[in-house]
Amino acid sequence: MYPSLSKNKATFIRQLALKKHRLAQAAFVVEGKKGTEALLASDYDIKCIVATPSFLLKNQNILAPVPKTIEVFQAPKELLSRLGSLVHNHEVLAVAAIPKPTAPHLPLMGITLALDGIQDPGNLGTIIRIADWYGIRTILCAQTTVDLYNPKVLQASMGSFLKVDLHYVDLPSYLQNTNLPILGAMLKGKPVRDFSFPDHGILVIGNESHGIQPAIQAVVTDRVCIPRYGTANSLNAAIAAAVLCDHWKGAVRYNT
Repeated sequence: MYPSLSKNKATFIRQLALKKHRLAQAAFVVEGKKGTEALLASDYDIKCIVATPSFLLKNQNILAPVPKTIEVFQAPKELLSRLGSLVHNHEVLAVAAIPKPTAPHLPLMGITLALDGIQDPGNLGTIIRIADWYGIRTILCAQTTVDLYNPKVLQASMGSFLKVDLHYVDLPSYLQNTNLPILGAMLKGKPVRDFSFPDHGILVIGNESHGIQPAIQAVVTDRVCIPRYGTANSLNAAIAAAVLCDHWKGAVRYNT
């Protein structure tokens, strides 16, 4: 039988809900069976797994190949639900190390996303999922963009954070030093249906309230917009990203 989770370990895991503790400990939490399975299949360094006794008994097939270097603890449902952020997580969670940041390598072909200060965790997680759907493997994030390992980001990404590389950079400076076409999603841009998309480049999605900051607008090579036919004030950032990615992918596929 697996050892019970100690109070100290429980406190450590609970604190990882806050960014300052995630940064200090270089660790984050993934909740739920699907998330834990996906994490086990990834290259992430997993520190421990916490699960209910019933989950451990019913899911030996998942835990059997787990290396002995990964600690496995049991905890009652009530405690497990208090350790994470998901309302319905009463079975299992995993703690993994946050990888050390690496320099981004932008693909010479295809799309790279650049997020200028996306603040809503659900938006970031959904955009990561959208990127994964469209085969986009790199996302550049301004330092003001919400933390990737925020529990709500991970939840909204539905595991896609394991397949897409996010890099937090000085975005204005980074974009200023690239030779790739830079497309800005902006209200005064050319309508997406009339826009001639390049074979490759960077698509910038701006902050939910303020759009793309002036320093980045200055380096945008082309402006593109999604025309409004109704009366809504704006589109959700993730929805805008999906519409533009779909048109870009469709245009490139059609041209080739």
